[in-house]
Amino acid sequence: MLTSIRFGTDGWRGVIADDFTLGNVRVCAQGVASYLTAQGVAGRGVVVGYDTRFGSEDFAAAVAETLAANRIPVFLCRQPTPTPVVSFSIGERAAAGAVIITASHNPGRYNGFKYRPQYAGAASEEVLAGVQAAVDAVLAGDVPVASGGAPAGLIETFDPRPPYLKRVAALVDLRRILASSLRVFVDPMYGAGMGYLPALLEEGKVWVKEIHGERNPVFPGMRAPEPVAENLSCLRHCIKVEGAHAGLATDGDADRLGLVDEMGRSVDNFEVYPLLLYYLLAYLEQRGPVIKTVATSSLVDRVAQRFGVPVQTTGVGFKHIAPAMVSSRAIIGGEESGGYAFGDHLPERDGILAGLRVLDLLVKAGKPLSRLLADLRAEFGPSFYRRADLPFAADLHDRARRAIREVRPDRVAGLSVTGVRTDDGLRLDLDDGSWLLLRLSGTEPIARVAAEAPSEGRVSRLIDAGIRLMGLES
Repeated sequence: MLTSIRFGTDGWRGVIADDFTLGNVRVCAQGVASYLTAQGVAGRGVVVGYDTRFGSEDFAAAVAETLAANRIPVFLCRQPTPTPVVSFSIGERAAAGAVIITASHNPGRYNGFKYRPQYAGAASEEVLAGVQAAVDAVLAGDVPVASGGAPAGLIETFDPRPPYLKRVAALVDLRRILASSLRVFVDPMYGAGMGYLPALLEEGKVWVKEIHGERNPVFPGMRAPEPVAENLSCLRHCIKVEGAHAGLATDGDADRLGLVDEMGRSVDNFEVYPLLLYYLLAYLEQRGPVIKTVATSSLVDRVAQRFGVPVQTTGVGFKHIAPAMVSSRAIIGGEESGGYAFGDHLPERDGILAGLRVLDLLVKAGKPLSRLLADLRAEFGPSFYRRADLPFAADLHDRARRAIREVRPDRVAGLSVTGVRTDDGLRLDLDDGSWLLLRLSGTEPIARVAAEAPSEGRVSRLIDAGIRLMGLES
């Protein structure tokens, strides 16, 4: 058993059979049980879901048994289930929260333990601190892991798909989509999202084909089940060969979305958020606050300004975005890594709903995806974004962290620094509207350097400068 389990940006993740073991998962489950009992809501029960990774159903069963041994009712998903579907089930079951066994977009050797509170979005820092304290008490031996088997009747298995599919179908003009001649490829990346979008689209004229729609915890052909350009070559090829209108890819637990246009080109995530925001504002005529992170494109701000809606900027991660969405009643919250949540649904990333809404936009606008993106650039100005992920050895961790804490340049890549944010890493705003962000990942030993600028050359220079500032140049 570990002596330390730390809940980071979105729960705890570890390497399967190394630190992510049945024993440590039971420790986490006991911590959740203790936390909910102290909150006085344990009697409402907990939804437990899992993804397609190696042993996920066994880890989920261990969670269910530990919760039930604490006399907490459990609603256990019958099959691998996307994170947004598990979160939706919290409300459907009037539960106190949910536990999801998933490592989301991490490589296949990882698994993870996510906790979702009653509001069905990523746990806030306050909630995470409470769960962390309860887990620490178990690790310290102050609270034993409940055992002795689950009392009869406390674990109920259920199928969460039907009510979720009915709900998301109601959030778009599904009849119009089904009546269209769209040709769509879907890539769930061997993950928990397999079958969901085809199930929504199979009844009409839409031609839809799913690739990588079977369970394979090795995630062959990709470093990790993350819908980024390097992992979308097969999807791009399929679109070119079949002449499809769009490709939709979801990550390992289907809370993120990646897009490929009708020409077989990957769409940068930094453009997907402003496109979805434009869809909500211009086509659905929604109005309300917008939530973004310090690492998200300034295109979001420009679209919001055009329609007169406010933007609130948070730290990276939905542990910041979800509570902000709840408190401000935002119409959308999103981040640079392909996660988007909608105020008329849940404060939770949902790659399935986001993909469905892209199709709704294509039908409503009557334009191909490439044209919609070109129109966005023409109206709101050119913008280029790049993020470099730098794995680093343990001996460089302190150097990078110290640089983020202490480095405060007056100029970067020939541009004057006009603003500094330190609420999550170090963000430097520059005099031409560009910005540079330095931060450490909360889920992997990776330093992230991100930048946005009016030209590709300037972005490259900013990334190089950021790597030097962190002391990670080779």
